[in-house]
Amino acid sequence: LCTGGAPSLSYQELKDLKKTNVLHIDVRERWEIDRFGKIPASINIPLGELVEALQMDPAEFKEQYNEKMPSRLDPVVFSCLAGTRSKQALGFAVSLGFS
Repeated sequence: LCTGGAPSLSYQELKDLKKTNVLHIDVRERWEIDRFGKIPASINIPLGELVEALQMDPAEFKEQYNEKMPSRLDPVVFSCLAGTRSKQALGFAVSLGFS
């Protein structure tokens, strides 16, 4: 779901990954979720909130997003509408120590 040299997944690969213990973060804006729909089993953290969210206290993250905060080693997939923001999200996560 990323473009331009970053790892990318097909829709089927994402569906297969969702059967495992992967956290799927949709970095689209909330109005986009309202307009285009939510991807099942994903959580919405708009790109502008992502860096702060990935540095939250785990209890605060759970309270705000109703999902366990990923550790730096947990598998995480980012998605957006066209791939540009998900690529940025990946860069942010890597800069924060996520592998």
